[in-house]
Amino acid sequence: MPPAPPAQHPAATAPPPGPAGPAVPPRPTAPPTPPGRPAAFRDTAAYHLAHSQDRWHEPTERAAAPPAPEPASATPSVAPGSRPPAPAAGHPPRPPRPRTPPPPQAAGGAPATPPQPAGTGRRPGARMITAAACLVLGIGLLGGAAAGSWLTAAPADGPPSREAAFANGRDAWHNTPVDTLFPRTVEGLGTGPGGADRTWSRIAVAPDGGCTDAYDPRLAQALARAGCVRLLRATYLDATRTNVITVGAQTTAADLAGMLALNTRFSTQNLGHRTDLIPLPYAPKGTPAERFGPAQRASWTVRVLTDLPVVVYAVSGFADGRTVPAPQPAEAATRAGATTAPAESGLGHDAKDLADRVAAAFRAASGIPAKSTESPA
Repeated sequence: MPPAPPAQHPAATAPPPGPAGPAVPPRPTAPPTPPGRPAAFRDTAAYHLAHSQDRWHEPTERAAAPPAPEPASATPSVAPGSRPPAPAAGHPPRPPRPRTPPPPQAAGGAPATPPQPAGTGRRPGARMITAAACLVLGIGLLGGAAAGSWLTAAPADGPPSREAAFANGRDAWHNTPVDTLFPRTVEGLGTGPGGADRTWSRIAVAPDGGCTDAYDPRLAQALARAGCVRLLRATYLDATRTNVITVGAQTTAADLAGMLALNTRFSTQNLGHRTDLIPLPYAPKGTPAERFGPAQRASWTVRVLTDLPVVVYAVSGFADGRTVPAPQPAEAATRAGATTAPAESGLGHDAKDLADRVAAAFRAASGIPAKSTESPA
């Protein structure tokens, strides 16, 4: 067989004759290489050092600029009158990137830093920690105020302490109205002999003063250890206008231990039952009690309180001035089956019940619950 003709390269084949197309603009070429330097000079360190100033001042512009075209020697030549080679399939030509304007520069030529919003430099955790600390502190203050308020108001809802009540009792004689300590009328339901009702009306109140000439010498000596701050006295008349009763309250200068010792002494030595220690009556002139003297004393009681600095006493007798040859203590005159004159006339009940009422009034004025009855000393 005859040999095949040699294959020719497509680029070397002349294009078919035809009408001339539009002129193709020439592709940009690389800047000329300085004489005496090879084409690869742009890849050397000297080239980068020579152009580092431009790269420092315009980093964004140079980064956004399209890459420099390759040298002319690396570009395949195209024969005159031929079409440029088409791009590879599947990779359409990309549009040029928009030119990014350079950032504003400061006076010295360095790029200015854009202003940041206020507060962006702080860490958000600092605000949260501060707010949490303020919240905890506020809750603590409110809790402390509430606790303090609760602790302050607690004693007002209940009875005072023993010491506070004792101190209040020392001032009750001038902080409490006389009508509270010595009521104008006292009702005694079932307090008379055989459970009979009794009613007493106040007919006289003595001016408050000291204890001088208020007791017989022996009773004054027995009470001298406690001291005398003030003595209050009032005289009552029963509903039958037969019996008169003097009630007294002596505020002492003793403390809790002193009052307890005085009460023990009266109880152990039986001082409340001795006829030479009977309190004196208060019998002002012009009243139904004006004839109530030492000879008319029929029954009595002396109460040494241990929760207050007060000694309460009561003494009763007949309003018509009759004498009583054998006075009897109220404790004995109120016993069931007693047949003495003080017991049958109710004079023992008068002394006991009025002393109980006055002691209860002093306790109430001091802020402590009053006892229904009080054992005589």
